[in-house]
Amino acid sequence: MAATTAAFSFSLFVIVILLMGSSTSAQLSKNFYSKSCPKVFSTVKSAVRSAVSKETRMGASLVRLFFHDCFVNGCDGSILLDDTSSFRGEKTAAPNNNSVRGFNVVDDIKAKVEKVCPGVVSCADILAIAARDSVVILGGPDWDVKLGRRDSKTASLSAANSGVIPPPTSTLSQLINRFQARGLSAKDMVALSGAHTIGKARCLLFRNRIYNETNIDSSFAKARQSSCPRTTGKGDNNLAPLDVETPNSFDLKYYQNLLNKKGLLHSDQILFNGGSTDSLVKTYSKNVRKFYSDFVTAMIKMGDITPLTGSSGQIRKICRKPN
Repeated sequence: MAATTAAFSFSLFVIVILLMGSSTSAQLSKNFYSKSCPKVFSTVKSAVRSAVSKETRMGASLVRLFFHDCFVNGCDGSILLDDTSSFRGEKTAAPNNNSVRGFNVVDDIKAKVEKVCPGVVSCADILAIAARDSVVILGGPDWDVKLGRRDSKTASLSAANSGVIPPPTSTLSQLINRFQARGLSAKDMVALSGAHTIGKARCLLFRNRIYNETNIDSSFAKARQSSCPRTTGKGDNNLAPLDVETPNSFDLKYYQNLLNKKGLLHSDQILFNGGSTDSLVKTYSKNVRKFYSDFVTAMIKMGDITPLTGSSGQIRKICRKPN
């Protein structure tokens, strides 16, 4: 009898643990604000469309904000927090400093959302919606965003500097391992890398590739060298498009560029360099429907990374500071 009771208790314990493990993403839902803020989608999309019309690059910047937020302590809006007297946030961490941008646009979106439904929609969810809207506005796929995330009350410089965000110098195995650490597969990683079909990078981040690497088209390298001097410290912030063919369209040209050895970053070209991801790059380079489908799946999975839900965290009134 005692053994039976112990076995039952253990089984119950296992079931509870399993339920706890799956509860956070289960608490996110596509219709989370259907009653509490039905205008959230139209409000965010209007603001994103306005921002992208003023500066096309902003679409890529908003997608990147979501990625960098989710990879550090989950999708909790922590990347948006300014430093305070009690913590140093993520904005000045090595992967973000002078690189991640769009904070003023998020502030503007949040202010507009607060007007239609004050104190309801989290900054973390605004990032998720704005990333989707940016992709759609630039010609990419649409999808239903899962919502219900809450905002963190703090941020961590050390967490953002811990290596969870893979740098552009990453090897293929480092990319795969860092994505797997966040619950994302190699396929997810290659599909998400396709977001580099839009946006720009600084000379500082691709200088070594265009001067020292051999798996690069020579005419492409020379074209990039014209605005990115070899000498460190000169032209570090000069920009080049991540997709040399159609930098403002969310399409499959990024993968075609990799086949032609025209990946701008080392971490781009390493996806097609004789390794395990070559076949995926080839597939996406000729099948836009497959790319879009896998990209959407990966974005939804990334949005599920350890969100704060229920009574955890808060709904910030202003995205750059805790309430």
